[in-house]
Amino acid sequence: MGSIIPEIHLVRHGQTEWSLSGKHTGRSDIPLTPAGEDAARRIAARLAGLAFAAVWSSPSRRAFDTCTLAGFGASAVKKADLAEWDYGDYEGITTREILSGHPGWQLFRDGSPNGETAVDAGARADRIIGDIRAVDAPVLIFSSAHFLRTLAARWLGLPPQDGARFVLDTASISVLGYEHDRTEPVIRRWNQTEPVPQPINVS
Repeated sequence: MGSIIPEIHLVRHGQTEWSLSGKHTGRSDIPLTPAGEDAARRIAARLAGLAFAAVWSSPSRRAFDTCTLAGFGASAVKKADLAEWDYGDYEGITTREILSGHPGWQLFRDGSPNGETAVDAGARADRIIGDIRAVDAPVLIFSSAHFLRTLAARWLGLPPQDGARFVLDTASISVLGYEHDRTEPVIRRWNQTEPVPQPINVS
């Protein structure tokens, strides 16, 4: 193992029309909005000065375009295991719409009919974690919210269902790492977003 304990940066893709409206976006290839593209470009400055041994992206257009606009597309490798959850029958539907027919439904507990469960997504997350540990150096990952939440839970050794306890905004940056050594995985930073502009008082 290397002497420097590595950090793993996680980037959720920029805004899409479906993320804006709250529709579940699993395998549908929805493009970034202009605002999402702008936020993706600004990720470059937010990661300035960092070097990565590997850059990995979900195959989805929204994730890979975020990666490319942030300046990492040339070195990125698309990994199928980084894809967002398969929402099955709930693809393109909002949580409110799902709850109207299925009161009490929770994605991380109940999964999606004809789609994935937390255990399914957790198995993919475990394979990614295995890849991360094999690299044993800084890694940059671009993916989607529910998968990255699952990845965080499994990084900590928690059940994949505990991904429900984490929230991610679009174009957010989070950092996984270790406390004292590689036997102590931790979340070092979570859901870092750009500062919200404050109104200027001209009175």
